[in-house]
Amino acid sequence: MPALNLRNMDVDALLDLRAQIDGQLATRRGDLQKQLARLQRIGSEAPAGVPNGRTSAMKGVKVKPKYRDAKTGDTWAGRGVQPRWLTAALKSGKKLEDYLIDKSTRNQAKKTRRKRR
Repeated sequence: MPALNLRNMDVDALLDLRAQIDGQLATRRGDLQKQLARLQRIGSEAPAGVPNGRTSAMKGVKVKPKYRDAKTGDTWAGRGVQPRWLTAALKSGKKLEDYLIDKSTRNQAKKTRRKRR
């Protein structure tokens, strides 16, 4: 588009130019909204925050508690950070096995995990 000298244009020419610019902006806005809507559809199909497309099968699944404090009734499933009550008890000399809910699993060998491919 050639450079326009706006100082030399009369008011009618400036209003026509403004109408053309508004039309161009409206079409570009519509195109961008369509692209944004398409990207949002695509983004909602794939889970967010998973770069390689894999999620854990256990994500969001509640796990039964494995450890219980007999005094307070507080429980811990054995996942994540140890709770304060358990950390304090372990520091005072108690053993983790003392707080097991199911005492029958105390002497069993740990299960071996399968390797991921």
